[in-house]
Amino acid sequence: MRNVTFDFTGRTVIVTGAARGVGRAVGKYFRDAGASVYLVDVEAEPVRRTAAEIDAVGLAADVSSTAEVAAVVERVVAETGRIDVLVNNAGILRDGVVWKLTDEDYESVMAVHAGGTFRFTRAVVPHLRRQGVGRIVNVTSYTGLRGNPGQSNYAMAKAGIIGFTKTTAKELARFGITVNAISPNAHTRMISSIPAEKLAELSAGIPMGRFADASEMAAAVAFLASDEAAYITGVVLPVDGGLSL
Repeated sequence: MRNVTFDFTGRTVIVTGAARGVGRAVGKYFRDAGASVYLVDVEAEPVRRTAAEIDAVGLAADVSSTAEVAAVVERVVAETGRIDVLVNNAGILRDGVVWKLTDEDYESVMAVHAGGTFRFTRAVVPHLRRQGVGRIVNVTSYTGLRGNPGQSNYAMAKAGIIGFTKTTAKELARFGITVNAISPNAHTRMISSIPAEKLAELSAGIPMGRFADASEMAAAVAFLASDEAAYITGVVLPVDGGLSL
């Protein structure tokens, strides 16, 4: 368990893709730091179970649905009166070389990664503007910058999130709202499925020689959401052990 550095007492945080992995770690960090935390995931039982474990609220919603996103935001505001931090973390994989990808493979990945980031951001901005302050942290990927064979749909979505982050940072700065992103490199469920020999090879390509714990991603998100980061916006922060160097 890592020490919690920042104080989010009295603040309300929404984290998407939060049933497990980085999303869960981010939600736990904010809850340990005193925030009211709402975990959102399309998987109803896992997100409610995770929420119970960390003393948060778990909500089942599809981030690609405008109606479901609106319902989450309306509930959060009705229950807490505010939204302070949005973390857009939801994502899926539908891998395959480009000539074998189906329309559904492409559209579903874009709808969750790029579409979910767009829909949740659009939904919370009126509340952040009214408050005159707010933090949005998006999760992108090294793949969005450098590409990866078999992931053209994922790379396209993650690259889009970078452009979206920079554009909304410019649009929202005058309202006291910052928009930033992290590019993570954490040991998650997807990493756990990699054979040991291949995992060792991948780890050797990271200057720090290892994949991060999900809690190390959470600390970076919390920094970007903190008062101390009030003058940082439009940044894509690599939290990757030097992988992107």
